[in-house]
Amino acid sequence: MRLFNKVAIIGIGLIGGSMALAIRKKRLARRIIGVSRHKSTLIRARKSRIIDKGSQDLRVIKDADLVVLATPVNTILKLSQAIAKFIRRDCIVTDVGSTKKEIVSKLSKLFPNYIGSHPLAGSEKRGIENVEADIFKDSLCILTPVRNTPPKALRKIKNLWERLGARLVFLSPDTHDRVLSFVSHLPHSIAFSLIAAVPDKYLKFAANGLKDTTRIALSDSRLWVDIFLSNRKNMLESIQHFENKLSAVKSAIHKRDEKALIRLLKKAKGKREVLR
Repeated sequence: MRLFNKVAIIGIGLIGGSMALAIRKKRLARRIIGVSRHKSTLIRARKSRIIDKGSQDLRVIKDADLVVLATPVNTILKLSQAIAKFIRRDCIVTDVGSTKKEIVSKLSKLFPNYIGSHPLAGSEKRGIENVEADIFKDSLCILTPVRNTPPKALRKIKNLWERLGARLVFLSPDTHDRVLSFVSHLPHSIAFSLIAAVPDKYLKFAANGLKDTTRIALSDSRLWVDIFLSNRKNMLESIQHFENKLSAVKSAIHKRDEKALIRLLKKAKGKREVLR
């Protein structure tokens, strides 16, 4: 059963393109429109039948009943005012931004039927060439409705993500940003810092341990600059928390305190086992 007549996705990268492909596969919309700055992306998306039509002009979204903003955080904030000029008042708007407080604050004022979304289904890969129709299957998607979110629009967005295979969790924008600063943003900051700390001349000796630990350092740097700075307060707190834990290990090594090291490592191992 179709949920929407015309879906417009702004940003046809890994997540936006995968949404388009999944919506097509599930037959949840009659037409799927893609908007991108890059003509080559639109051509590839059209040839691959990921979208029905592509444009670099935002006016193409004017008749959509669902608009998805699938761009970096700062671009979502910059484009929102322009988007508001073109869409119908009853159009449902969502985004897939990795931080929420700033986005929800602005977009909920601009769009009567806005609901924040954050599918936790990305990877270090990017671009239209890496889209997957099943990327959201069994993934977690966080929705961040606020007090004035229309129940009807929320039900429709909830239905959309469930039909795409995601499990849903509802958080406030503030709670979302604090939680994600620890479970997503901090690991990325550590991966970037860890690979930067390894002397270049030693990289040829790197085995799977370093490669696995720093895989996410292959992620788009521009995207992560936006995320770190838009979640600055929480990031500083999570980084401080990590520095405290690393300092404890450093101190135990400095003191040759075998018992303290064993205690620290065993506790960390037990915590990691919970994720299996």
